[in-house]
Amino acid sequence: MQAQPETDVIEGVYLCNKLDLPGLFAPSLDKVPGLHVYAPGDVPDPARIRFALAWRPGPQAFAPYSNLSLVQSIASGVDGILSSSSLPPQAQIARVRDPGQAHVMAGFAVWHVVWHHRAMANYVRNTARGLWERTSFDTLVAPSDLTVGILGFGLMGRTIAEAVERLGFNVVAASTTPRTSAGAIQVISGPEACRTVSRQADFLINVLPLTRTTQGLIDAAFLAGMKPGAVLIHLGRGEHVIEADLLDALDNGHLGGASLDVFTTEPLAPDHPFWGHPKVLVTPHEASVLPAAAVVTSLRQSLFEVQAGLPLTAGVDRYRGY
Repeated sequence: MQAQPETDVIEGVYLCNKLDLPGLFAPSLDKVPGLHVYAPGDVPDPARIRFALAWRPGPQAFAPYSNLSLVQSIASGVDGILSSSSLPPQAQIARVRDPGQAHVMAGFAVWHVVWHHRAMANYVRNTARGLWERTSFDTLVAPSDLTVGILGFGLMGRTIAEAVERLGFNVVAASTTPRTSAGAIQVISGPEACRTVSRQADFLINVLPLTRTTQGLIDAAFLAGMKPGAVLIHLGRGEHVIEADLLDALDNGHLGGASLDVFTTEPLAPDHPFWGHPKVLVTPHEASVLPAAAVVTSLRQSLFEVQAGLPLTAGVDRYRGY
C-alpha cells in the first residue's frame, strides 16, 4: 500500500451519534500523512469530503456529503450504517476484518461456555459467603458429550468454532451462505441452518450479522426449539433477540441460562429484568474490542483500494448486509 503524498490530502469526516470517534481515533489518524478527518461541525467544505469513518451515524448524517466514495465502519458490523436513510448510493462500504479482533471475540465466547459448563456462578456466590462447596463431582458432563452451536460462520464464527473445538466440545455452525465443513467442525448452510443448529446445541453462541432475515430471529418459537436446559450466549446484535420471549424461556425453566452482551436498547436500562436475573450474565457490549491502530489500518487499505479502482478487501454487500 502506497502512502498519499503530503500535498494530496484526502478529507474525511467522523460520523457517529453514539461514540466520540474523534476522541477515539484522532490521536492515531492525525499522524497519517495525506489524511485529514474532521468532526462534522469542523468540516470547511462538505463537497471536499471523500470518506466517512462511521458507526451508527443516524438517519441524516450523510446528507451534507454528496461526494463520498467510501464509508468505513469502525467495527465488523455495518447495520447502523446501512440503516441510515441518507447513505449515498455511490459510496462503497467497508468493515474491519481483523484476526486480532476475532481472537478477542473467541476468547470471550469460550470464557462464557466455560462459565456455564462449570456453573462458575456457584463459586462466585460461595466466595462471597466464605463457603467451601464442591458442585461438579456428580454433575459435570464431559465436553465430548456436549455440543456448542454457533450462529454465523464468518471470520468471527470460524475463529470461535476453532477455539471451542480445541476444548473437546462437539461444534456445529450455521452459515447463511454455502460453506463446507472444516475438519471436526460441522457446518450447516441454508435458510433453516440456524434453527437446525439451535436444536442440537447445549450452548448456542450467536455472532450473526443483523440483516432483514436475522432481525427478530431468536423469538419464542426459536427458543422453544432449543434443547431443554440449553444456554444462549448472545454476542451478535441486540435486534436478533425478542427480549420478552427470552425472559419467558428463562423463567419457565426451558433455558438453563444466558450470557448477553448486546441489547435492543443500549445502555441497558437500570430497571431491566436482565439485571440481577439469576440465570443471566450481562456485559456492556464489549465482547470484541478493536485497537485504534487496527481501524486506521483498515481505513488506509480501503482508501487505497478505492483510489486504485480495486475491489474492497473488506467490502460489504448492501443487499446481504455484510
